[in-house]
Amino acid sequence: MKKCLRITAALLWILVGNLPAMAQTNNDHQTSTQDGDVHFPNCAAARAAGVAPLHAGEPGYRRKLDRDGDGVACE
Repeated sequence: MKKCLRITAALLWILVGNLPAMAQTNNDHQTSTQDGDVHFPNCAAARAAGVAPLHAGEPGYRRKLDRDGDGVACE
């Protein structure tokens, strides 16, 4: 259930973030690209967006944010 809520929150964040202008940086340093990918420059930005920890395959997950390589970033 918790994972479902995180995914739903991330998807809503993508939709809301892309409405004003695609590929612009939002106030919390999250960047949305034109193809809908979410990019967090660091874990602080992911936490501020309320989506941390990020699991492999979820929007915003990047190997760079997963220090121990276990498929969970910003834990």
